Amino acid sequence: MTATAEKLASRAEDLPEGSFRREVLEGARRFKTAWVGLARLLVEVKRKEHWREWGFPSFERYCSKELFIRSATAEKLTASYGFLERHEPELAKQRGDGRAPPFEVIEVLSRAEAAGRLSDSGWRELRDEVLVERPPTPAVMNRKLAERFGPPAPPAPAPKEDRLERLAAQARRLAEACREEAAVPRPVAERASALAGEIESLLRR
Repeated sequence: MTATAEKLASRAEDLPEGSFRREVLEGARRFKTAWVGLARLLVEVKRKEHWREWGFPSFERYCSKELFIRSATAEKLTASYGFLERHEPELAKQRGDGRAPPFEVIEVLSRAEAAGRLSDSGWRELRDEVLVERPPTPAVMNRKLAERFGPPAPPAPAPKEDRLERLAAQARRLAEACREEAAVPRPVAERASALAGEIESLLRR
């Protein structure tokens, strides 16, 4: 059980059984300690494409509509479970309350591995700090990775079309605001509108 889960359990024990406040705390505790179980199920749904037979157009739509889990959260959970499967298979198989650290920490490690920053030997260096000692926070984990294995590579630039579309949208909003603002002279508003048009024309080239 993680330190956070222990705090949640301790607080819950001080509250009357059956109270809603205790129910909420116990729900949070189960999530903190049993995320591996949920992630395992999500991975199976995703790999075997069960969402298709259940009538959903995508795994992400299934998570959001049936489980009320955002697609970003589902991705983090499945990525974190994949990391455990590769490096700590016994931990990935655990049932019920276990000793897995928060999935946000494992997800940081998973992203580092996917980016080529964390090798098998690098994981072995960090393993005791993550699994045996008190797990670090995601921010501390990111700092440790940067200190030992270098900073992450800068993100790849967005495609040219996406960048131009963002600029065009900003220019359209500026032109509209200028048209609606009485303090802006008409010639200035017209130039803003012309600029928006010129940027949009770049998208058609």
